[in-house]
Amino acid sequence: MKLYCDLEVDVNGEEIFFVDKKILSSFSNKLSNLFGNLMDTSTKLKVIFHDFPGGAEGFELIARFCYNNGRTEITPSNIFLLKCAANFMEINTNDSQTPILKDQLEKSLEGISYWTWSELLVALKQCQDLFPATNSSCIFQKFLDSLVGRLALPNVSSSHTSSSDSSRFQFSSDTISTDTMRNSCSRTTWWFEDLAFLNIDMIERVIKTMVSQKFDHATISKFLFYYQKSRFLDAVPAEKRKVTEEVINLLSLLDRSSLSCKGLFKIFRVALSLKISECCKKKLESLIGSQLDQATLDDLLVPSPNGKDYMYNVSFVLRLLKSFLLEGSYPLTRLQKVARLMDLYAMEVAPDSYLKLSKFAALTMALPDVARDSCDKIYRAVDMYLEVHGGLCEEEKMRLCCAINYEKLSPQALKHLSQNSNFPSVTAIKALLSQQSKPKSLRQDTHYQKTFSDLPFCYIDKGNMGKKEDGEQIHLSAKKLGLSTENEKLRAHFQGMQWRVMELENVCRKMQTQMANIIKSRLPKLCS
Repeated sequence: MKLYCDLEVDVNGEEIFFVDKKILSSFSNKLSNLFGNLMDTSTKLKVIFHDFPGGAEGFELIARFCYNNGRTEITPSNIFLLKCAANFMEINTNDSQTPILKDQLEKSLEGISYWTWSELLVALKQCQDLFPATNSSCIFQKFLDSLVGRLALPNVSSSHTSSSDSSRFQFSSDTISTDTMRNSCSRTTWWFEDLAFLNIDMIERVIKTMVSQKFDHATISKFLFYYQKSRFLDAVPAEKRKVTEEVINLLSLLDRSSLSCKGLFKIFRVALSLKISECCKKKLESLIGSQLDQATLDDLLVPSPNGKDYMYNVSFVLRLLKSFLLEGSYPLTRLQKVARLMDLYAMEVAPDSYLKLSKFAALTMALPDVARDSCDKIYRAVDMYLEVHGGLCEEEKMRLCCAINYEKLSPQALKHLSQNSNFPSVTAIKALLSQQSKPKSLRQDTHYQKTFSDLPFCYIDKGNMGKKEDGEQIHLSAKKLGLSTENEKLRAHFQGMQWRVMELENVCRKMQTQMANIIKSRLPKLCS
């Protein structure tokens, strides 16, 4: 059959092809419908394509397929390009003896387990070049499933070789020996560098496939941290922002326990300068909050936003704390770690003269009492805050004091409190009463009694009178007890003030209830 070059095809402005319109139209429904009655004329025609998948290379694959009567060699390096080009040209078959191209492509993909790692990467590179044309392809999803399955293997080297030598890339992974791989300390991360070339759209598809196949979440999170860092090397700010936001979105798909708090804070510090969207910002803070017990004090010392007088961004820490508490029930050990961290943070920010009372109070009272074995650090933080904020009224001071469980103060802290002029005058008495309410076994502790003997009034435990110590009878007298006239007056004064203390206890309990309600209802506003 004599061939005519009666069709001129301009492909994306890259290259011009002269072909036989009848041959191409016999396989392409797109051209057949386009030409219609012009098919049988000798008129030369011209077609201009602006968005042909793969450009000139893609059209050449289709032309060769048509000229070869519906047959072509399918390799890892052209399978996706051929698929997209065939879809674009609406390729069919010219007779029942020739399998349709779709069937040929799917049959070729059945041998994907025999592809080398380099061939997989070449195919993945082609998918990226054709994205989103390959996005909805079932062949593309089969490839992703196979790729993720390969990533779970401890060794990328394959005993099988591809029938094609057309790979354009060489990756060192294929040359790694089994012994070297076994001796490597990163057997689960060998593929990180090889996949770092993917753009963020392709990474999204790969990661979602990993999640659907229940790939190890800890490994996925490590890769995303690695990917975000590697993509920043030559990226412009707009690309950095897009990568960061997508990495945050993908991390939010993973099990929170698999995330590294250190890695999340690294992303957070980067995100501060990129002005990521509020949605992604909230997601990132929620992720960090869920791992707050892994954080360090240095992680939390985030400077205040520009234009603010206070030193540190306490609102940010309150949001993290809120996220941690909203996650649900935690083992007590995790809650205690967060409490120790918050106590250290409160001590760090307390000397800031610009820190508002509402934020400091929310910081000291947000955690439940069970989270702390000792309230010494909270006491020290409140003391430092009161020292700097000398203009607070008694009611405001009492509001802060409600954060302190006096029963959990050490003898040293109690001694300091009894002489501390920063605190309201009734707090020392309230602290003593709370200590007196402890079980008797606790109050008989030798160190405890010795410390309290230094207070400006004498504490007598009648349960100790007449008992033996070191095999000798103890005889107590007024002289031995050291009850001076001054101490007697103080004791009488103390007894007269007990009714006032009872009233103050009621006030404090009411204030504690009010503060708890404020924290629940107003904490989002404080953190805004």
